[in-house]
Amino acid sequence: MGTIGRKIVGLDVEKLVEEMNKALADEWLAYYQYWIGSKVLVGPMRGAVEAELVEHANEELDHANMLVDRIIQLGGTPIIKPENWYKMTNCGYESPEDPEVKKILEQNIKGEQCAIKVYQELVKMTEGKDPISHKMFLQILEDEVEHEEDLEALAEDMGTCECT
Repeated sequence: MGTIGRKIVGLDVEKLVEEMNKALADEWLAYYQYWIGSKVLVGPMRGAVEAELVEHANEELDHANMLVDRIIQLGGTPIIKPENWYKMTNCGYESPEDPEVKKILEQNIKGEQCAIKVYQELVKMTEGKDPISHKMFLQILEDEVEHEEDLEALAEDMGTCECT
């Protein structure tokens, strides 16, 4: 990161990078949870749900790319070992052992709700202190809110949503 670029960040960069790496772990695990869920999915509305899961997987991968780029700009090192994803995650990973559409939707809605909370905190952390990271977190937060809405709408269409 450039000299002036470093000066505009008004918070503990090491702490920010740590939190971003936790979010990065979440994004990789979310990517895989969506992707593998789309492959093993069975039940009603399978086609519509599969398409949504694949779209969300790709967006989670985009988020991971954004986070890695910003971590590097800040002079940090992104998580380089996949086994550390489990150690650093905020939101965890739920394997799709029950491949029923209803269960897969429930798991992913729960994941999105956790992601929304994580990005809300990152937005607060960077507000007025790091405009570049702040803007990125707002963009990702918007995507995560949209993901939750998409998944809840599918669950509602199936008559299985117990959305709160």
